[in-house]
Amino acid sequence: MIKNMDEIIQFAKMRGPKTIAVAVAEDLEVLMAVSKAKNMGIVEAILVGDEEKIEKIAKENDIDLSGLEMINKKEMSEACLKAVELVSTGKAHIVMKGLVDTAVILKAVLNQEIGLRTGNVLSHTAVFQVPSYDRLFFITDAAMNIAPNVMTKKQIIENAVEVAHALDINTPKVAAVCAKEKVNPKMQATVDAKELEEMNKNEKIKGCIVGGPFALDNAVSKRAAKHKGIDHPVAGSADILLVPNIEAGNVLYKSMVFFSDTKNAGVIVGAKAPVVLTSRADSDETKLNSIALAVLMAAKKGS
Repeated sequence: MIKNMDEIIQFAKMRGPKTIAVAVAEDLEVLMAVSKAKNMGIVEAILVGDEEKIEKIAKENDIDLSGLEMINKKEMSEACLKAVELVSTGKAHIVMKGLVDTAVILKAVLNQEIGLRTGNVLSHTAVFQVPSYDRLFFITDAAMNIAPNVMTKKQIIENAVEVAHALDINTPKVAAVCAKEKVNPKMQATVDAKELEEMNKNEKIKGCIVGGPFALDNAVSKRAAKHKGIDHPVAGSADILLVPNIEAGNVLYKSMVFFSDTKNAGVIVGAKAPVVLTSRADSDETKLNSIALAVLMAAKKGS
């Protein structure tokens, strides 16, 4: 079981390299992360974008692009389509967003002719290393699905479980996090949580243990769970935190990034291949961690 970001990097070195296609690669932090990942033996890379701008950024910031293939595509939508095509044709294993709006890269990912559609829901899974805990935390979905219903939440769980399995967490514990730990018909998230737990018991959700509803404290703290008399295998030891909606997920995600000493990575799941879709506000370290996470996922898929 992989327990921290250093181990994610370590295992990515062992299971890589995989080839990453970067869409609109003329972005400083992205180039820094990709160059470092290349030098660490985690990836080979194909940089798709404005070649002149890519080379200018690299030269001005002393970034080593040796050994990295470049495909000159100055128009953003064309660059995104080309990066996705490289993956769909097997020339690359991972798509990464560069200096382009999320909507543009996702439109390419979902393109009917050359895209990476599977028919499944796309969702974002974030992985956090928190200094005071002995395990990684997965948060989903903080970026894609605005107000998922119970069947969408089922697929979001399945996507996050796929990420956990890639990190050798064979039976991750999933907590459906709500405002309280008791079912309240007036709070749909609590009703959904109980239904998801029943789906898991009936083997409609596999490869994990699902529990809910949980408040955040009794999902991650055994002391809090014991204090409230909650006796469940997930109580106090959750690996995956399923949030009720995008607002809760986004606030939790950004609180952990900006208010605590955490390290994180993130990936879009549900397509035929991992999609590294980081924020422009993310550091090059977060981008490197996300690349390594995607490498482990690609390796698990047998790419």
